[in-house]
Amino acid sequence: MILYPLRFEPIYQYRLWGGRRLATLLREPLPNGGLVGEAWILSDRADHPSRVADGPLKGWTLGQLMDMAQDQLMGKLAWRFLRFPLLLKFLDALEMASIQVHPAAGLYAKTEAWVVLEAGKRSCIYAGLKPSTTRDALRQSLRSGTVPDDLVGIDPKSGDGVFIPAGTVHSLGGDVVVFEIQQNSDTTFRLYDWDHVDADTGKPRPLQIDQALAAIDFEESDAGLVLAVEETVTPVERKRLFDCQYFSLWTLRGREEFTVGAEEMPRVLVCTAGAGQIEHGDITYSVGKGEVWLLPAVVGKSIFRPRGLVELLEIAIPSQPEPKALSA
Repeated sequence: MILYPLRFEPIYQYRLWGGRRLATLLREPLPNGGLVGEAWILSDRADHPSRVADGPLKGWTLGQLMDMAQDQLMGKLAWRFLRFPLLLKFLDALEMASIQVHPAAGLYAKTEAWVVLEAGKRSCIYAGLKPSTTRDALRQSLRSGTVPDDLVGIDPKSGDGVFIPAGTVHSLGGDVVVFEIQQNSDTTFRLYDWDHVDADTGKPRPLQIDQALAAIDFEESDAGLVLAVEETVTPVERKRLFDCQYFSLWTLRGREEFTVGAEEMPRVLVCTAGAGQIEHGDITYSVGKGEVWLLPAVVGKSIFRPRGLVELLEIAIPSQPEPKALSA
């Protein structure tokens, strides 16, 4: 089996708070009608597996590649994970998503982060509790329906980075589109749901208040807006936005050719604006807006040639993760 730069098909997900704006970001058409809140663009989940879109491995799932070619795919990280450790998404939150929290311990832990791609006048992000908010105070807010008053609010703008460590109470909505990077877990505890009613059932969605309160970290954290660190200006403007034990993410912006990828390590590219091509060996791979490309470790460093101005996200998995990290 010979691996090459791999493009994956998006997996669209209905969400009652979603919209239709992902149609302008991804080339694959949205399902007819309905509210699409999420596009899972790289997923090694049994229920929603990403599939290779092109080339000899078309139709293969990311999980099959992890099983059959992990040495080539992961390089120095081979056999440290039973699943690919990250889950990547685009979110279109036309209305407010639930106020929620992800657990911080065990197989279900999920730290995540957002890169804001589009924001409107009514867009809002909540990231963390206000200082001195206690569990008892939060319970009282749940009874009175004033939970948002206990949260740190952010007026997002395009390009903002927001870090959400596991255990952080958070939400977003009001016509905002973001890229989401997270640990490969899909465990969420809803604390408050804005009185939403699910059109499919005619009922409010269930809450998991006790589990949410148990999962919340009431101590100070580094949740919230992140200041990007500029690393290079030419030939590409490269800024490090997130750098934690689970993932690192850089924003890239440029018109001239530049290098992407790393030797003996996998990297992921997400094109958020413009277009270009990846050159690997004697083959070029066209890259368009909204696409995700996984560069297997055997691909190493490659040349990216923009067609005009291009904006990319480049994502790395830290070199010393916990061995055999199986995300739930």
